Amino acid sequence: MSEPAPTPQFVDERLAWWAETTPDAAAMAYLDRSWTWSEWNQRVRRAAGALRDLGVGRGDVVAFLDKNHPACVEVSLAAGSLGAANAIINWRLAGAEVDYAVNDAGARVLFVGSELMPTVEALRDRLPKVEHVVEVTPDGADGDAYEALLAAATPLSRPDEVEPDDVCLVMYSSGTTGHPKGVMLTHTNMVEHTINAHDGWDFEPGDRSMVSMPLFHVGGSSYVLFGIHDGIPSVMTREPDAASLAGAIMAGANVTFLVPAVLAQVLQSGPEAIALFGRLKTYTYGAAPMPLPLLRAAMAAWPETDFIQVYGLTEVAGVATHLMPEAHRDADHPERLVSAGQPLPGVEVRIVDPASLQDLPVGEHGEIWLRTRQLMKGFLGKPEETAKVITDDGWFRTGDMGRVDDGGFVFVQDRLKDMIISGGENIYSPEVERVLAEHPSVMEVAIIGVPDDRWGETVKAVVSLKPDTEATEAELIDWCKQSLAAFKCPTSVDIIEALPRNPTGKILKRELRRPYWEGRDSAVV
Repeated sequence: MSEPAPTPQFVDERLAWWAETTPDAAAMAYLDRSWTWSEWNQRVRRAAGALRDLGVGRGDVVAFLDKNHPACVEVSLAAGSLGAANAIINWRLAGAEVDYAVNDAGARVLFVGSELMPTVEALRDRLPKVEHVVEVTPDGADGDAYEALLAAATPLSRPDEVEPDDVCLVMYSSGTTGHPKGVMLTHTNMVEHTINAHDGWDFEPGDRSMVSMPLFHVGGSSYVLFGIHDGIPSVMTREPDAASLAGAIMAGANVTFLVPAVLAQVLQSGPEAIALFGRLKTYTYGAAPMPLPLLRAAMAAWPETDFIQVYGLTEVAGVATHLMPEAHRDADHPERLVSAGQPLPGVEVRIVDPASLQDLPVGEHGEIWLRTRQLMKGFLGKPEETAKVITDDGWFRTGDMGRVDDGGFVFVQDRLKDMIISGGENIYSPEVERVLAEHPSVMEVAIIGVPDDRWGETVKAVVSLKPDTEATEAELIDWCKQSLAAFKCPTSVDIIEALPRNPTGKILKRELRRPYWEGRDSAVV
């Protein structure tokens, strides 16, 4: 390049830059289709023109309901360029949940994947604000209404009235408690996240980014912007299944972000799968805790791969802290392998007593607060809920409990609502989970608090076992007693086939706690 790309202000800006400077270079591959930067930018500009033709303007919302598809990214960039926003809906939701999210967003246009059309048709009369439903096929085959819409549209550039503080993306929380809230993310939020979270990444010519996390999650919609920012081609998979991931790697993808559960599946899939994933130069993981035994096994299996752990939230557009490759293999500080790393550039961190709201010293447990330009504009249509989590001086109360060590490494201990208080003692479930995860028979574990007439709560472990292994309740409790104080150890253990998870891989502790707390005056579900 003869000159560096300018720092963008809008999410579609870098795409236009690469379309002008490297128009014929590869930009995106998906299934059997691919586009250069020029072709992809032209599709976004046509999508903007199509949205304008459908009456979408600044301040409006459209929605997208489908498995991963480049069209979702195109609609996000196109809507953003008009000062509108794309609300990306979790395609795994049931019908009643879909209509809640689409109506809550106030979407005027709804883009729907062919597989999801029966769901939308069944609830169409419950979507009064939706003026147009546009079907999107996986392969762009004849009859694809989205492709026809693009073909008929006149390309449209970003109007002058659009501002960086306009909302461009609405992402819905996973909804583990009550209805999910729409997180309003602006151009500034997304651009700041792309730049800040880019710290430590080493994209090089020849690299390809694998986009496999669902686009309804920031792990997909924020991550896809990395390749666009750097002009590195992306390979998008429709789902993060083993065959799709393997195909993307064989197509040259060598940098990715995935949940830890994928690593576990690969390590159990035999030497060929392990060798194939060894082609990855960088493996970033997050969205769910990585059990320490699994991480150690992965680092041993792929000694040449750079591992990056990230911690963040939808409300800060994705990543807030990261544990970089050198910290993963730092023999002088092995304890930091269970940390979430250090804050990104542009992110401030405080540890605050949730009762007194006073800052706590290094090493003490409290609520993690963040301040950054990545912070959302607020919850869509819920100013009261926004005010509960954002202070007047711009600090975001994450609801996560943790501590910071003397090197600035953040240790995320638990959710504030998940902290177990037994007989006045605070118990952080990840500490117990890490011990149980070391047991040779345990595949995955969740620690929850259950009611106890004497102590208020006691610790219960819910575990699933590795295939062809056995373990008893007494054996697992005794295992914990070897490493933990007695009050932290489980008093009971449930052994089940598999732990419930949401679509992004997070264990649904609320579902595990529900049977024990239902009907009680004091509940933590």
